[in-house]
Amino acid sequence: MDELDSIFSDDWGVDHRSGLVAVIGRPNVGKSTLINAVLGQKVAIAASKPQTTRQRQLGIYTTAETQILFIDTPGIHKAQTRLGDYMLNVARQALREADVVLWLVDAASPPRAADRRIGDVISQLARETPLALCLNKCDLVDAKQDLSAHLALVDTPHVINTSATESRGLGDLLDCLRPLLPRGPRYFPAEQVSEANMRFIAAETVREKIIELTSEEIPHTVAVEIARFEESPAISIIEAVIYVERESQKGIVIGKRGSMIKRIGVAARADLQQILETKVHLATRVKVLKNWRSNEAFMRRVGYALSKGRTG
Repeated sequence: MDELDSIFSDDWGVDHRSGLVAVIGRPNVGKSTLINAVLGQKVAIAASKPQTTRQRQLGIYTTAETQILFIDTPGIHKAQTRLGDYMLNVARQALREADVVLWLVDAASPPRAADRRIGDVISQLARETPLALCLNKCDLVDAKQDLSAHLALVDTPHVINTSATESRGLGDLLDCLRPLLPRGPRYFPAEQVSEANMRFIAAETVREKIIELTSEEIPHTVAVEIARFEESPAISIIEAVIYVERESQKGIVIGKRGSMIKRIGVAARADLQQILETKVHLATRVKVLKNWRSNEAFMRRVGYALSKGRTG
């Protein structure tokens, strides 16, 4: 037994596995939904509208023998704004750091050019990293459907069929990932499922409700900043500022006589009360900040810190 083996056998067992799994795919293939399903609780926005995940989010799955750190990344897409550049940087950085790449593909629809572009990105940034192909949305696939085009996207023996929405295939997924991880210790306490702080979770919860309840245009032009967060055993006080880019978008978020912003607040408050296990007083304001998605100073302020240079 070498020195590394002896270290791990003392506390974790000689075959304890741990590491980062970068969950990669084009927008709206179910990355966040899959991670939430594996963890058994929500740690990331999971919405039907594409490009909702913006920041790297870590979901932590722990057993006695394994700790898998799932990195939920923004969908890889063609960037059109500085925010899009930022999102691509997040996804690409995750590929560089990963011990394993988990590539999610929508099995219910034919592969697209975007899928092939992702294959190119993976081959450039993670060519030496173990790769598993996850054919998600298998509940929508006919038994006779030909999936050969999906399998031809990449040469890997590690292929799993899942349905994140129905929690199918999750055991097979975990069984596939575990032996691909390096031996290592537990990096987080067993009960921890996310590294996100509560201000971030509160902002993402409000943004999720905006995505769910408003029109197609709004999700990509909204940012949420928590101006006040006071947590106590009895009540948590949260003030959220919602930013959009145009007055017309502000009108949509507020709604007729404030009806939409009230619905957003009620839905977000209900989720936050479950998460915080206290009563929640949630106040929201909507502001217009033109072209904020190209305003690097503002983006840094709300947590979208850009690397220097464009991703191309």
